[in-house]
Formats: sequence, structure tokens, C-alpha cells
Amino acid sequence: MAEPFYITTAIAYPNGRPHIGHAYEAIATDAIARFQRMMGRDTFFLTGTDEHGLKMAQTARDRGVETRTLADEMSGYFQEMDRALNISFDRFIRTTEPEHHAASQAIWKAMEAKGDLYLGRYEGWYSVRDEAFYDEKELVEGEGGASLSPQGTPVEWTVEETWFFRLSKYQQPLLDHYAANPDFIRPERSRNEIVRFVEGGLADLSVSRTSFDWGVKVPGSEGHVMYVWVDALTNYLTGAGYPESGYTSRWPADLHVIGKDIARFHAVYWPAFLLSAGIALPKTVFAHGFVLHRGEKMSKSTGNVVDPMELASRYGVDALRYFLLREVVFGQDGSYSDEAIVTRANADLSNSFGNLAQRVLSFIAKNLGRVPGEGRAEPADADLLDAVAAATRDEVPAAFERLALSEGCEAWMRAVFACNQYVDAQAPWALRKTDPERMEAVLRTLLLAIRDLAIAIRPVIPASADKLLDLLGAKARTYADLADRSWIDSADLQPPSPIFPRLELPMAEAS
Repeated sequence: MAEPFYITTAIAYPNGRPHIGHAYEAIATDAIARFQRMMGRDTFFLTGTDEHGLKMAQTARDRGVETRTLADEMSGYFQEMDRALNISFDRFIRTTEPEHHAASQAIWKAMEAKGDLYLGRYEGWYSVRDEAFYDEKELVEGEGGASLSPQGTPVEWTVEETWFFRLSKYQQPLLDHYAANPDFIRPERSRNEIVRFVEGGLADLSVSRTSFDWGVKVPGSEGHVMYVWVDALTNYLTGAGYPESGYTSRWPADLHVIGKDIARFHAVYWPAFLLSAGIALPKTVFAHGFVLHRGEKMSKSTGNVVDPMELASRYGVDALRYFLLREVVFGQDGSYSDEAIVTRANADLSNSFGNLAQRVLSFIAKNLGRVPGEGRAEPADADLLDAVAAATRDEVPAAFERLALSEGCEAWMRAVFACNQYVDAQAPWALRKTDPERMEAVLRTLLLAIRDLAIAIRPVIPASADKLLDLLGAKARTYADLADRSWIDSADLQPPSPIFPRLELPMAEAS
């Protein structure tokens, strides 16, 4: 039986359309999920939308529509983005689903049975935009002396009856878990921040609201809805089938991929809720960085917000996917621009890998019209195949396994460069006249190498890699298949066609 692997994105808050940060998280998580499938694991990939909370209710009111109508519309945009970016999710969850309400109420009852919920009165600072409570010491001063959250968002003083969760009770259990499981929070930057936060002391957490009714109803407590993060975090359990008895066949999650700005919710509140409910904790919470536009955070006021769908349409889905995973170190902030996307995609995909495949396949079609024979081998052939094997079977999978996505792309590119150097050194166009047997060996070597390179990079550029593998007539496409080179003898080569067209900057950007 295949080893299970359960991976999730954070579910997106759909009070606005998707931005490049949502696209980046979906693409990175998708690449990891595809990699795990290609490694033979029984992978389940969950994504979706987080549709409750005060922010959604206020946005709907401001637009003059029902909150459910807004949720349906905005969730649709995120589903459209996932389809457009070739995101291979197994389930798109919506927190408005009855099944999710049942799971949220089940974990609430489990925490209540543990004695970790009590009724009280909340007085404190709340950020509607962050859907987060903040301690006085966490606030920062904004323009005109106004108090702001650590994220720079407005806060308001809130007073209402609320249920509290005994978060303070879990300070030491959390610290013990962090110490015993160093990979629970990654990367190291986020781990250190969370540990310092928890070491500073945890106050009990307000986990219900009475000032609005758009959310999951608190069982047995009229007028209360759950704090949006209780319900949002529970989606990972809903996706596993909780509270049905078989949910543990999928749970605990192997990997939560989230933005670094919501690390506290996933690495403090979520494990505390699970400890209270007697449920196993996820294995790893990975907090990626921000994707900046020309080094600046995107905001509507500066006019630098770019629709990821527009970028994908302009440059191609796989070019955008490759750029983000190659250029942005997973776990760190990264930056993008039209020029950077065009430069990277042209250099790596079009000029290096695409040109390699096109020139080799076109040469074979023109001069042989069939799969090259073994011909007359030389040591350089084995040297190249050894270098490609080292990258595709060892370096790339090892990097992807440890979530070093850009390192995996770099290792892949080194193997692509080695192939191009081999072509130039062997010059099959010259061998065609002087040594046809040697030419066949060179072309056969290159076909073997190109197929391996296409398989290795499939998690990153799945549609383009599969198109190339179709041209090669290579049907087996997992990492385990890389060790088998017998495929070439039954390959059915198709007429070559360009896979990676050269990109051009839009006129406004180029001028």
C-alpha cells in the first residue's frame, strides 16, 4: 500500500479577488503535491476558501449583497484561479459547507469536554482586516498616533460576551512539542519567532463572537458564532473526514503550506486546539515569504496590484510557475516584475531546455525519421547520462523532498547546461557526413537525457513537460521510471513542435 501524504494550502479569505500571493502559495503547494505523487505516495491535496468572519460580513454589507452571495462569487474566483494555474487539488473545500460546520462543532465539543472553554467578557483590541486579537504591547503607532496591529492594520476596541479558550494552559505543552519536533515549524525564521512569542506568555483566547451571525454556530450557546480562525483551521480536519472514525487514515497532515503572516494561527492556536481535543498534530507547518512587486509589497493605493491570471495569460502558466519556483527561495520573500519573468523564462526554458529539445528532435526528424540506434558509443555519452542521472534521480528529488524548490530547479538547469555543452562538443550536424554511427549514439544519448530532464521538472511545469514527453513517446513519467532506459526502444517519436516560445515584454514595459 502506498504511503499517504496529506498536504494543504491555507484556505484563502475571499473578501477580494486572488492576488499573486495566493497564486504563489497554490503553485508551490501544487509542485510539492505533484512531486509526492511522482514519488509514488498516495497524495491528497486540499485547498479552498475561508468564508466566515466579520470581514466578509462587512464587505457584503458595503456592496449591498447577501454575505452568502458574496461568498459564492468570490470563492468562484479562487476556483477559477486554481483551474487556470493547473493546480491539481483533490478537494476544494468551502467553510460554508454543512460538512465543515459539523466538523467545527465536533472539535468545539471536544475542547469543551476537556474543560478548556469558559464563558466570559472580552475587552481588547481587534483587527477586522486580520480577524485577529492583539495585546496592548503588540500594537504599533501609526500616523496621527493611531494604534495599529503589528501588520499595520487598524484595530478597534471591542467589548462583548465571549467564550474563551484556555490557551495559557498550553504554553508549556507547545514549547515541549517545538523542542521535540524541530521540523514542526519551518523555516527557522518562523520557528524562532513563534518560540519567542510563546515563551513571552500566552493569554486565553476569545473564540466566539456575538456582534454578528455570519459563521459556525457555537453548539448550545444561543447568539454565539465561532471565532473565524477556530472554524478556518478546522478545515484541515474536515478535509480528512473528521469527525468520522476513518479520518485518521489521512490525518495528521504531513504539511500545511501557509504565508508567514498567519504563522501564529497555525503554529500556536491550531496545535493548542488539537492538543485540547486529543487529536494528533500536523507534522510540519511551513511559512513561506511574501512575493513583492519590484521589491515592494502590493497595495491598491500604490497601484502595483497585479492579477496573477493576467500574468499567466500574458506569459503562459508554466513560465509563471517556473519563474516563481526558481526565482523565489521557498521560505523567503521574493520579488517579481515583467522583465524578470521574461528574462528567466527565456534564459532557462526557451533558450536552454526548449532549444535543446527542439534542435535535437528536429535534427532526428530531418535526418533519421526514427529513434536513433545505439551507434558507436564513446565515454562522453556515459559521462553525460551519469551527470543527468545524478541531477534527475538524486539532486532534484532530494531538494524537492526538503522543500528547497529553487535548489531543485537549479540542479535541473545544471543538467540542461551539461546537455547543451555536449551537443556543441559532439556536433551531430558534422557527424552526419563524417561518422553517421557516432551521430546515432550522440542523438540517442540526447533523447535519453531530454526525457529524464522532462520527467524531473514535471512538478514545476507539468503541462509543458508532458507535451514534450508526448513528443518523445515516453509514457512512464514518475521518478522511479528514471532508472529504466529501455523505453527508448519502443518510443514513438512525434513530429517536433516548439514547447517554450520566446516571451516578449508588453509594449508599455519594453518602452
